[in-house]
Amino acid sequence: MKVQPFRAEIPEAVLEDLRMRLARTRWPDEIEGCGWDYGVDLGFLRDLADHWRSRFDWRRVEDAINAVPNFLAEIDGEGIHFLHIRGSGPSPLPLVLTHGWPGSFLEMLEIAPLLADPEANGGDAADAFDLVVPSLPGYGFSSPPRQPGMHATRIAALWDTLMDGLGYARYGAQGGDWGASVTTRLALAFPERVTGIHLNYIPGSYQPYLGPGSAPLSAEEEDFLRERDRWREEEGGYGHVQATRPQTLAYALTDSPAGLLAWIVEKFRSWSDCGGDLERRFTKDALLANVTLYWVTGTMSSSMRLYFEGRAAPLRFERGERVSTPCAVARFPKEAPMPPRAWVARAYPVVRWTEMHRGGHFAAMEEPQLLADDIREFFRPLRGGGPPRRRE
Repeated sequence: MKVQPFRAEIPEAVLEDLRMRLARTRWPDEIEGCGWDYGVDLGFLRDLADHWRSRFDWRRVEDAINAVPNFLAEIDGEGIHFLHIRGSGPSPLPLVLTHGWPGSFLEMLEIAPLLADPEANGGDAADAFDLVVPSLPGYGFSSPPRQPGMHATRIAALWDTLMDGLGYARYGAQGGDWGASVTTRLALAFPERVTGIHLNYIPGSYQPYLGPGSAPLSAEEEDFLRERDRWREEEGGYGHVQATRPQTLAYALTDSPAGLLAWIVEKFRSWSDCGGDLERRFTKDALLANVTLYWVTGTMSSSMRLYFEGRAAPLRFERGERVSTPCAVARFPKEAPMPPRAWVARAYPVVRWTEMHRGGHFAAMEEPQLLADDIREFFRPLRGGGPPRRRE
């Protein structure tokens, strides 16, 4: 594994091209007074696009990125970008944090100091973590995969190689959305190296064993399955097209910044605990930082392919199969569809289950303190005498 330092430095010509494209947007019509009924509200998007063109400052985002240690690793021919933030405590526990879609490693910038330096943020220095925050292949500054088959199982193998190459013999893992899929695969493939997993989402393809000898479904589980089907019918169109024809959609979203903005921002509104008002949870600049990262790296196409690849490697458990690594789940109320504990416990050894009172899909951005506190609490008894910070 080869590792080299990295700095975010997008050429000015790329940013100027973005501003020119935004200025020349060809806007669609809409039915008067429809609001968000048919999709993203036209007035809202025009206002946000104008802010993007005339007031948003990408260089400030770059400054925030470059304020923490960034690296590029070459692992099995794949270029993986990651943050590596050393913990400040006496024996930091290595922890790999994995983001999802339509997010990015930027989601982790606010929660990172809470985990790496808890003493400076109202916590105990003994709870510090060494953080490794990779960008999924084909997301952000990680290179787009050039061959088929880059699904969560393959990504987990890359992450384990990365952690081993950084000198970590044992480590914890945390994730939501696709990050939860990768984190689960880490526990399944490398149980001797993964001390515990913390999830704020359960993989959508997760299917426990329900055959002969399994416990009958509870009323709560049956309610969940009905809600999951309803959610897929009302909200799952994005996932179906990304899992079946991502390349076709990619032409529009790679060429039109307004289209890209609408596709991503709709998910931030639908999946967060914002009550329909995005700026209750996110500033315009925070939303645009994430969208701009997709634009300037040209990775919307490669990010969507993960859905296509995931169809070939769903998380299905046969009789007797289980995750063996201790697991914690933080259940945020606006994360959907989120199963009950009984459904998860059929294949995960759930030792901690936290019902959060606010927050949604983008937990690290929406409620960084709540999520950080839960991560600390879960991993505290798993530290023991302290796993080796680095192999010497």
